[in-house]
Parts: sequence; C-alpha cells; structure tokens
Amino acid sequence: MEKIKQIYEGKAKKLFSTDNPDLVIQEFKDDATAFDATKRGTVLNKGIINNKLSEKIFELLAKKGVPTHFVKRLNDRDMLVKKVEIVPIEMTVRNIVAGGMAKLLGLEEGIVLKEPVLEYHYKEDKLHDPLINEYHVKALGIATDKELETIDKYSLKVNEELKKFFDSKGIILVDFKLEFGRFKGQIILADEISPDTCRLWDKTTKEKLDKDRFRRDMGNVEEAYQEVLRRIMDI
Repeated sequence: MEKIKQIYEGKAKKLFSTDNPDLVIQEFKDDATAFDATKRGTVLNKGIINNKLSEKIFELLAKKGVPTHFVKRLNDRDMLVKKVEIVPIEMTVRNIVAGGMAKLLGLEEGIVLKEPVLEYHYKEDKLHDPLINEYHVKALGIATDKELETIDKYSLKVNEELKKFFDSKGIILVDFKLEFGRFKGQIILADEISPDTCRLWDKTTKEKLDKDRFRRDMGNVEEAYQEVLRRIMDI
C-alpha cells in the first residue's frame, strides 16, 4: 500500500490517502508538543516506538472485543488504518489523580480513585479542548445518545483490559486519552495508544514513563519511551 497524498497533519502524526478510499496511512512523527503546542520539541525515535506500541495494543484490544481502526503496521513509522470520521470528543479515563484533574479540583497527584472517571473534552485546539458533559454533546450535536453510550462502554472496556495488561508489565495505568471515529456507521477506536496519550508510572518506584517527562522538563524522555517498549514487547 502506497501513500498518494497527504490529507492531514497533526501534532504527532500525518495521514495519507491510498488507492483504497476506505484506508489511509498514518505516519508517526518524532515531534513532541505540550500545552496546546506552545511547547515543542523532538524525541528521537518516538514515532517508531509509538507505532509499534499502538500496533501491539490495538491487536490486544481487538481480541478483547473493542473494534479499532488498525489494519496493519507497514514499517517502522507507518500504519495502515481505516479512514474514519473523528468524533470531536477526546475521552479521558482516569484511575489516579494527576494532570488536569489535580489542577481542576485542587487534589494531590497520586490519589487512587474509587472508580474510573470518564471525562469528555471538546476536541478543539483553539479552545484548549475544554471539559464538557453529555448535555453539551447533545446540544452541539457532535454525537448521538447511542454513540456516546458506545464510546463510554468501549472506554471503560479499554481501561479494564489495559490496566491488567500494563500491570503485568510492572506499569501503573494512571490515565489516558482516547479518540473514536465513525466507520461505515460504526463507532471504532482510532488515533493511537502510547506514552504520548497515557500516563504510565513504574509500579515499584512510581517513576514517570510517559510524556510528562517532556511536559515537566524531567529529562530522559526517549529512555522512558524505550523502557515502555521493552516491557510491552518483552525485549
């Protein structure tokens, strides 16, 4: 499958059309951004790592009954995926207080939540992806009740499966974001799942193994991503 024309470029990925109108090629970049891209940098081989990790996790989730846009990994940086219409909601699933939740509610980072928290964020960079609720979703007409119910169900299922999976690798799944899209009338999981989109802490030391190392100028960003890859791929 060959790239024909670039049809989209985001902060971490590019999309290219193919000779199949239902399929596109998703290319993973080494670019790193934070705080609505006001902070920018590069993490060596991040795109390669995130492509491999996303392949592994998408395959795992598909086996567990979560439909995804993943078709196959083409090479180090490129993944063949179904062409979806992205639902403009970023789903955040939280197991432990961190990041935006700590700031919003004045809570200490590290508090274990009694049950997972689902957050909807309106996917709009210029508005800084504001927190919304199901009433906003209905009023804006960005998803139907049935679609939102499906998104909630899949988000909780992804959390259930990934918590167990990461735990088996000595990693705590603190929180993560998901994006969903419509493909031939069906809601499916899209985007990527990687240290760019997940907060991951070492189970023993609580060391951060994710994008927070870039956000907070902690250093050793590439090493943290490589460590996640090593554990997930058992290498």
